[in-house]
Amino acid sequence: MEINGVTIDNTYAEAFPTWVCRIIITAVTEEWAKTAATEATGFATSAIGCPCEAGIEGMVPASETPDGRPGVAILICASKKKLKEQVVERLAECVLTAPTTAVFNGITTAEEKIPVKLHFFGDGYEYQKEVGGRKCWVIPIMNGEYIGEEEFGIVKGVAGGNFFVMGENQMAALMGAKAASDAIANVKGVITSFPGGVVASGSKVGSLKYKFMVASTNEKYCPTLREKVADSKIPAGIKAVYEIVIDGVDEKSVAAAMAAGVKAAAMVPGVKFISAGNFGGTLGPYKIELHKIL
Repeated sequence: MEINGVTIDNTYAEAFPTWVCRIIITAVTEEWAKTAATEATGFATSAIGCPCEAGIEGMVPASETPDGRPGVAILICASKKKLKEQVVERLAECVLTAPTTAVFNGITTAEEKIPVKLHFFGDGYEYQKEVGGRKCWVIPIMNGEYIGEEEFGIVKGVAGGNFFVMGENQMAALMGAKAASDAIANVKGVITSFPGGVVASGSKVGSLKYKFMVASTNEKYCPTLREKVADSKIPAGIKAVYEIVIDGVDEKSVAAAMAAGVKAAAMVPGVKFISAGNFGGTLGPYKIELHKIL
């Protein structure tokens, strides 16, 4: 299969289950809402070494938020056991502390919810009130009041949807990856948790040489090792590869994001080949096939 002359590999992305919490952060301006959201999703690129995977899903217009202010939706993804701790800590340390913020449950239809009892920070001065039809806690703080819901819906989601953008040079591959990331930003229900939505150092499970490593460089996809690795996956003429990794609320959302990203990357001059990463079914049960989603 080809799109705009770019070869699309006949392979699949292997994804795995995760639990997802969606949170809407509002503030007096979109800039302050995004600042809080950025802080709250820090150090959350990969479950390999981070306590969770998290990112900004997208902007939420004031007309769609409970308090009628500009908002940003974030997704926090982790095991069910870790998710509550991560939501509590990130809201407490990164959103409660940010100017003018409020927080609201982003998945109101979820059957399961986690409690986030930040109101104790009010030291007895906190009180409850309704905002946009939702029961919230109000905490007096130095800039006025912090308002937030304290139950957040969680759902079983999908993590690790991915594809590789391969270019004839580094800048072509990077521009293709950026185009893919930008396109995915318009898909609701997903995040790309890595910096700028782009992964420069894709990894494999474990290590060939160092037994203490839980992950190491994916030598099959390193262009400089093409002539040194017998089973290299790098086609001739490829000088750089970037990976796009996607987490989402369900498999359908992740597949839609992958399709949007692949199509956008294929429009960039110098992008020559697009593939995806899998481990033969050993990582997760979801197989998202590139040819089927396009």
